[in-house]
Amino acid sequence: MSLQASLSYQVKQAVFKSFNIELETVEFQATRKEFAGDVTVVIFPMLKFVKGNPVQIGETIGNYLVAHVEEVKAFNVVKGFLNVEISDTYYINFFNNIKDNENYGFMLPKADDKAIMVEYSSPNTNKPLHLGHVRNNLLGYSVAEILKASGKKVYKTQIINDRGIHICKSMLAWKRFGKGETPKSTGLKGDKLVGNYYVKFDQEYKKEVEALVADGFSVEGAKTMAPILLEAQQMLLKWEAGDQDTVALWNMMNGWVYEGFNETYKNMGVDFDTLYYESDTYLLGKEFVVEGLKSGVFVQEDDGSVWCDLTEDGLDKKIVQRSDGTAVYMTQDIGTAIQRIKDFPDVGGMVYTVGNEQDYHFQVLFLILKKLGFEWAKNLYHLSYGMVDLPSGKMKSREGTVVDADDLIDEMVSTAGEISEELGKLDGYSKEEKQSLYKTIGLGALKYYILKVDPKKRILFDPKESIDFQGNTGPFIQYTYARIQAILRKADFDLDVHIEIPLHLKEKELLKQLELFPEVIQNAASQHSPALVANYTYDLVKEFNSFYQNVSILGADNLDEKIFRVQLSKKVASTIKNAFGILGIEVPERM
Repeated sequence: MSLQASLSYQVKQAVFKSFNIELETVEFQATRKEFAGDVTVVIFPMLKFVKGNPVQIGETIGNYLVAHVEEVKAFNVVKGFLNVEISDTYYINFFNNIKDNENYGFMLPKADDKAIMVEYSSPNTNKPLHLGHVRNNLLGYSVAEILKASGKKVYKTQIINDRGIHICKSMLAWKRFGKGETPKSTGLKGDKLVGNYYVKFDQEYKKEVEALVADGFSVEGAKTMAPILLEAQQMLLKWEAGDQDTVALWNMMNGWVYEGFNETYKNMGVDFDTLYYESDTYLLGKEFVVEGLKSGVFVQEDDGSVWCDLTEDGLDKKIVQRSDGTAVYMTQDIGTAIQRIKDFPDVGGMVYTVGNEQDYHFQVLFLILKKLGFEWAKNLYHLSYGMVDLPSGKMKSREGTVVDADDLIDEMVSTAGEISEELGKLDGYSKEEKQSLYKTIGLGALKYYILKVDPKKRILFDPKESIDFQGNTGPFIQYTYARIQAILRKADFDLDVHIEIPLHLKEKELLKQLELFPEVIQNAASQHSPALVANYTYDLVKEFNSFYQNVSILGADNLDEKIFRVQLSKKVASTIKNAFGILGIEVPERM
């Protein structure tokens, strides 16, 4: 049981025995620096239930805690705030219990717990991954790792959008203008080559629209009658009919794209346990449309289309099958969700990492699945996130103005190299060691900058600002980790001993911060927010740097102090590494 949980129980006991009132919750906050104390009990919320002067109530509770709780050594009351002082012994015992625990803060899954499936990335196969995909992948991957650390079994997945008119546009442009070129013949990654033809299609399409408008067509008419668009639509029909040549072209170009994606995923440091393809799943939901009609969840209109009426739930009517019997995206998503549970019977919930423009879609999807009677539907979560903007403005795939994920990663590594060289801290590094370090710093900067922001918020991403060795940045935290490794390399004494010494104020503050880590992981998991882990790590690093500047570590007055401070530094480094690990960020041993 954590200190706060223990204190919460004892405060409730104090109120019950002193005032015969049962409190449901106790509110805590950090003690302000100008007052003695380690944790503060806020009395004001109790006044709804306990009548009296808040100072007197605080005194009564404080006296009870000193008498009944071994860890509480003193207290003071300031207005409606009970500041509780915790004994050094408590923190020393806490530290000695976690000192050698490499997985401190992490929980193991319980045998009977249901697993969670986390979906992220889910790209289209007509273009490379871009900056928006970067945020998606970093969020999805880190949430999956945080859920694992909180004690859940997790499956990482994606659904690859490998069919539809947008795919046929790239295919047709390559067929018309490609002259048989391949990734091998051009030296381009396959996803980039295919993406170029998506842009080429749009360029040719615009020329044809302009020509039709010049011939007297309306703009809207020209957009629907452009020959290249009509041919792409015919290609889609051929694909759906299983035309051999069309399917062969589709397989070849998608194969190029998958190779490109895999290279980007590897560079980004993300992975998946299982893959789903839209070409396999787009008809999956149709059998459940029939089931929904039987149970009255869906209704069929006179034209044959099938709908779900959600007006009584505050939403609107949603089509789930067209009048010609073909599936819509909602049908596909219904089927895919159900198929995933069939494939992985131990899954009891899913997290969908998708931008906030799809908020309504997932609200409808989750409600329909509940209405269809699936118990696990109550455990579905849309990890909705805001867009990523750059100082240069918005991105448009079809116009070729996207910020390519590979190019962004290369830029981050390059910028990290330039700044590191300017700081002049890399004497004695080989060329290969330098390049490896630049990648660690550059990717760490990118990931931390994106993950430290609440997922729901929009981000203005500035690559230069993210690679700063001061402030709330990845490189600042990585540098602190490397600094601790340098201390550990210099420590030439046995650390495998238990030490009990009076604590310096800075040691105590650092231990209090370490004690929060397990709770931070649980909160981050329940809120699906890597930002909580990122900002906790920054706070831990700030506290360590204050400790480093105010006490002597290797130059301590006696051996016990020296050993304890090195042990404490080592545990801080281990916690930084664990926290960054679940964010997908590496830490360097030297920097």
